[in-house]
Amino acid sequence: MLIGRITRLSVRTVLCILLLSIAHPIWADAQNPLDKPVTISLKNEPLKQALDKITAACGVRFTYNETVAKSTIKISIEANNQRLGDVLRTAFAAQPLTFTVLDQEVLIKFDPAKAKKSAAAPADCKYTISGTIKSKQTGETIIGASVRVVNGNMGTSSNEYGFYSLTLPAGDYQLSVGAMGQKSMVIPVLLSSNQRLNIELEDNAQQLTEVTIKAKPAGARDLSSPQMGVEHLSIQETKNIPVLLGERDVIKTIQLLPGIKSAGEGSGGFYVRGGAADQNMILLDEAPVYNASHLLGFFSTFNSDAIKNISIYKGDMPAQYGGRLSSVLDIKMNDGNNQKFGVSGGIGLIAARVNAEGPIQKGKSSFLISARRTYADSFLALSKDSVAKNSQLYFYDLNAKANYVLGDKDRLFLSGYFGKDVLSAADIAGINWGNTTATLRWNHIFNSQLFSNTSLIYSNYDYKLNIKQDVNEYNIYSQIRDFNFKEDLQWYAGQNNTVSFGVNAIYHTIKPGEISATGNSGVISQSLENRYSLENSAYISNTWRATDRFTLTYGVRLSAFTILGSGNYYTVDGDGNITGATHYNSGQAVKTYLNPEPRVAAAFQLNDISSLKASYARNAQNLHLISNSNAGSPTDKWVASTNLIKPELADQFSVGYYRDFNKHNYEFTVESYYKKLQNQIDYRNGANVFTNQPIETQLLYGKGRAYGAEFLLKKKTGRLSGWISYTLSKSEKMIDGINSNQWYNARQDRTHDIAIVAIYKASDKWTFSANFVYYTGDAVTYPTGKYQVDGVNYYYYTNRNADRIPAYHRLDLGATKQLKKTAKMQSDLTFSLYNAYGNPNAYRIFFRDNKTDPTRTEAVRTTLFTFVPSVTYNFKF
Repeated sequence: MLIGRITRLSVRTVLCILLLSIAHPIWADAQNPLDKPVTISLKNEPLKQALDKITAACGVRFTYNETVAKSTIKISIEANNQRLGDVLRTAFAAQPLTFTVLDQEVLIKFDPAKAKKSAAAPADCKYTISGTIKSKQTGETIIGASVRVVNGNMGTSSNEYGFYSLTLPAGDYQLSVGAMGQKSMVIPVLLSSNQRLNIELEDNAQQLTEVTIKAKPAGARDLSSPQMGVEHLSIQETKNIPVLLGERDVIKTIQLLPGIKSAGEGSGGFYVRGGAADQNMILLDEAPVYNASHLLGFFSTFNSDAIKNISIYKGDMPAQYGGRLSSVLDIKMNDGNNQKFGVSGGIGLIAARVNAEGPIQKGKSSFLISARRTYADSFLALSKDSVAKNSQLYFYDLNAKANYVLGDKDRLFLSGYFGKDVLSAADIAGINWGNTTATLRWNHIFNSQLFSNTSLIYSNYDYKLNIKQDVNEYNIYSQIRDFNFKEDLQWYAGQNNTVSFGVNAIYHTIKPGEISATGNSGVISQSLENRYSLENSAYISNTWRATDRFTLTYGVRLSAFTILGSGNYYTVDGDGNITGATHYNSGQAVKTYLNPEPRVAAAFQLNDISSLKASYARNAQNLHLISNSNAGSPTDKWVASTNLIKPELADQFSVGYYRDFNKHNYEFTVESYYKKLQNQIDYRNGANVFTNQPIETQLLYGKGRAYGAEFLLKKKTGRLSGWISYTLSKSEKMIDGINSNQWYNARQDRTHDIAIVAIYKASDKWTFSANFVYYTGDAVTYPTGKYQVDGVNYYYYTNRNADRIPAYHRLDLGATKQLKKTAKMQSDLTFSLYNAYGNPNAYRIFFRDNKTDPTRTEAVRTTLFTFVPSVTYNFKF
């Protein structure tokens, strides 16, 4: 019995020993993963990537939730065969993170106690989160994207290069990020050190669907920003607005906004807050464009396929802009898709366009090429008229851009525009003009709070006019060319201050006109002297968030315009006769005009849905467009300030009220302004544009004033969207020697200007649109009598711009049918009807003697367009 018991114990012992020996390898492998040795070196590595690298180094796997996965925390590790638990404990010592073992994996989670302690840190314990916001699908940087703290008043937006910086007290935050046309997202951020967070937003194809809005939507007007008189548009917002001959046109679209008026049908110019057409600075990727029109103004030079963003500042422009009195139209080109190759374009009745873009090196560099050409001249070849058959009528333009990511802090851009217009009537007459621009930009991030943009810019505009009469031939050539250097910096100085500062230098060369003539007409070939000048400026401004409800922007721009030789500069008497001349050698300074341009703006947010704003800005302008035509033409002359032509100055005061309605679905704004103008220019009565005398002999000088109120009601969401804008305004001049030295209407004066835009998304296939425009007729000068000399009738004119042509109004209709929409291919048809009810708007009214009775005078009215239908096929793949 005893033997049997011993035997049983021995067997049991043997079995236990066997089981333990078998289980030993498993037990050995199941040791605590925190005891695993690890050798690794990490420096400021994002948390998720750091954990992945630790797994690769020692085999230990980590588990965590989405909040940890999206965390912006960065950690540094230097470990040489150290225990993993010790490594993590050291790395997480300053972070609100804890870790524990869970089923042979290490669970990482936030420590609420640490987070609260971090959030309760002293007020001076603040950190900055910064980065670049891009489109996930294309890699395009996003301008004006909103970055705001959820359930808080703190926030910022990305600048014109997609960079943002936000300084906050240490703590745990939820950041809401959104932009027009992109899906908004909320990102958890635990801020305990300066962090770099680049954000990619997904494209939102359903912008017009009904949604319940619980917070400020992407693209909404910033009620807390002091910036007044600014409108931002994306190309997506303009794609459904009906336009002439089916060509989307950013210039025509901005004319539907309050305070911005068309210079007339068939004109590429526009007027802003009572200013003349030349008082608008037009920038394409920072390069000035001096004539933004094709086909004498029927189209603009900007191909919408190449454009990313449009911003227009109506007088109250930030300090980094200068050189014009009325507005800055800042147009940014697309950078090019750095994720995949794509082609898009369209074919219309008179023009075709194509756009190609794609990565050079995926994720790091890309290119864009966009081209457009009209083929109206092809229809002329079908004409039976010999003159029309041998005539030319076309324009083309080409946009090109490339960019390269040099590193985490540097990016290089090279962009260019090339455009040309050719209009000729057989061998009788012809005119061609064109723009060329090139921009080389370098973006550099010095640190989380300092951003820099350095630009080298070239711009050229020229025109050639040719006229043939029998054996006589005349040629006129004019040009303006710029070489431009800019350095702009933005310093996000803290939670409440953003400082912008920089310098700009432009070397101008202006050829006022070269006239060459052949034959026996008696016209003598001549070359007017080139004019050279150097335009320098420096600026600084600060946006100060004084309280949660009051924000102030203040700064100054200092401009210096130096007139350079070589050439003769004149003195002129009151009758326009030259009384003296002084010659200056090449590079010699003739005169320098120094103008400080202070600017200040304030915003007081009344509550979450409304605010009041006020601003003052002074602007100086040293380049002037000399024109005596109402509609403007490519042959208008650009001249620089001289010893006689002084810089134009404008002081503008503005005040406005802004309100959101119905959970941000509706927006209402009203702004009023008063603008005082100095050194205004106008022609003498009977002046000659193409005189062989200095242009100063044809000019008179004085002052001006403009004032008005602008109203905008906008519906931004839902199937039906659009806006109603109304402008009530007055613009006048007082020039010595004109209208008995009394105030008279400026050419651009219009009392009333109304625009109604409606876009209705009927279904996924159909979108309908319409816009209605009404404005007071242009100010013109009609003859008040006539007299006869040697049997020839001459007209007699009295007060300048005392009359008006009839009021202008028209209705445009549009419809877009989606033909195909897949992940790889999109196509649609766009239909439009310009001037749908055929109103014969007056383009020009001139007076002539009646053919049968010369004693009678008759007014002749010219109309350009009635009932202009169009259809365009658009594609993208």
